[in-house]
Amino acid sequence: MNSFPPLPSPHSGNGHDIWQDARIKDLWRVFRVMGEFVEGFETMSQVGPCVSIFGSARTKPGDPYYELGVDVAKRLVERGFGIISGGGPGIMEAANKGAKEAGGISVGLNIDLPHEQHSNPYIDKEHLINFDFFFVRKVMFVKYAQGFVVLPGGFGTMDELFEALTLIQTDKSTQFPVVLMGSEFWSGLLDWLKDTMLKAGNISPENLDLFRVTDDPEEAASLISSFYEKHRMQPNF
Repeated sequence: MNSFPPLPSPHSGNGHDIWQDARIKDLWRVFRVMGEFVEGFETMSQVGPCVSIFGSARTKPGDPYYELGVDVAKRLVERGFGIISGGGPGIMEAANKGAKEAGGISVGLNIDLPHEQHSNPYIDKEHLINFDFFFVRKVMFVKYAQGFVVLPGGFGTMDELFEALTLIQTDKSTQFPVVLMGSEFWSGLLDWLKDTMLKAGNISPENLDLFRVTDDPEEAASLISSFYEKHRMQPNF
């Protein structure tokens, strides 16, 4: 059986040095976090009404979901919305490409990841923000989005989707429309939510009404724009 060496005590010898170094780094990290929040708030507060579009960074141009991302972004721009993406390749690139081709605002909230993500060429230069911290970036996605369009993706896409649904469910955010696109991809998750999570009593039936599912980009754009015929556009918190 493998055994792990005991952790050093923070009050003795080398252990104290490790914890002291961590404390100093954390104090400086606070200022880095603050700096990212300030830059994000300053930039995003001037952009105007936008919709955040999420999906896999691995989806290639020509893939049906990539083209769906381009199409829905264009339709949203036609309704007066800017587009926010995670700034990278794949569905993020598709969203920014659609916004750019339709003449709309194209925002990229890029995350610095070693050997993985780079910003795509369809982002407005003045609307590209680079983040080190995922949690700061997620605040910008939610706070300044008048809606979410979520296409097939991986862990990051699921994280952003459920973060938004949790904030709406708990009234920590004003309500905003969440649209899932790619019904075949989402079908297994939706069945699990209904047959397992709901049946166990871990969510309420009305929680399943916090999002809609469609494969039609025109319907997706209409769902978001029609929501604001009855609701005020504003930052979500």
